[in-house]
Amino acid sequence: MPHLVAIDIPGGTAFVDALQREWNAGNAVLPVDRRLPLAAKEALLAAMAVGFVVDEHGRHTLPDARSIEAGDALVMATSGSTGTPKGVVLTHTAIAASATATSARLGMTPADTWLACLPLAHVGGLSVITRALHTGTGLVVHDGFDAARVTAAARQGATAVSLVATALARIDPGVFRTIVLGGARPPSTLPRNTHTTYGLTETGSGVVYDGRPLDGVEVRISAEHDGDDIGEVLIRCPMLLRAYRDGSTPLDDAGWLHTGDLGRWLADGRLHVEGRRGDMIITGGENVWPEAVEAILATHPGVAEVAVAGVADPEWGQRVVAWVVPAASGPAPTLSECRAHVAEQMPAFCAPKELHTVAALPRTALGKVQRYLLTADTAGT
Repeated sequence: MPHLVAIDIPGGTAFVDALQREWNAGNAVLPVDRRLPLAAKEALLAAMAVGFVVDEHGRHTLPDARSIEAGDALVMATSGSTGTPKGVVLTHTAIAASATATSARLGMTPADTWLACLPLAHVGGLSVITRALHTGTGLVVHDGFDAARVTAAARQGATAVSLVATALARIDPGVFRTIVLGGARPPSTLPRNTHTTYGLTETGSGVVYDGRPLDGVEVRISAEHDGDDIGEVLIRCPMLLRAYRDGSTPLDDAGWLHTGDLGRWLADGRLHVEGRRGDMIITGGENVWPEAVEAILATHPGVAEVAVAGVADPEWGQRVVAWVVPAASGPAPTLSECRAHVAEQMPAFCAPKELHTVAALPRTALGKVQRYLLTADTAGT
């Protein structure tokens, strides 16, 4: 009977070897985020009904295991950007489809070498490994991101890497032939060798590159949202999950994944994702997209990082609130400065009505801001 096996070892050759051993035995794998505290790790293993754990001390049996279906390859815990993670079940067929379509779009050949340096407990990191294994390219795996090691790997032959925006800012992008950028909102200017991606754990990694769906990926926008051309992004493709670990599925009867993201088609045919449906702020009857406000505030010289979210307001329904990490040099920006900066490019109702100066923003391992954590302490105040 095939089992779900958790791999709880550092990224590197040993991790890849363990993955392949379990696959060869017909088992599926759950990569464990090694940064989790013990209690959270135990809760994850129990919730996913793991049968065995492979760690640095060997292979251990767990009680209350639940079998998998033949053909299942991975169970990935979602990033948790909106709350409690789910277990996304991806089949060998799905990850092979992702590897093939991605490699074709990027023009990868067996002469290339992928560098995996993002957290392997997230699909954006692990998909680098599965892509290389399925296409026969070279592979180097690091246990997390270190700018000096990443640069050294490129000089030693790595030609392609998957990064998030914060990591991209810490290296010379010219050392790689190809950079795949996912996770948080990309910077306003990108190196020519960098490709932005859109996807979810449920799509087995990115399925839209530079605004254009990969081969075999269908994308459509649902019914118009509030009378404009914005609607929910729906995806149907061979890369999709089979189900969640609890047996439920987010797919409709026609096989479409309802992503919960709102987007629109640009005039040139590219997909533009506005953000999560629940992230949109409705203030005084006006719609405000947090990412658009964040992009403007990020250009203020006193802002190092910024996140924007809506907080309940008795007068406006919601008020626009900004959380700012000040730049190291100079004073922190004031609320009036931030409002004026936004109002130069957007209507005044988009400008924040409240400002919090913070030391850091809560983010997932792939750099996505966890807005629900920001608003938890301020909702209703």
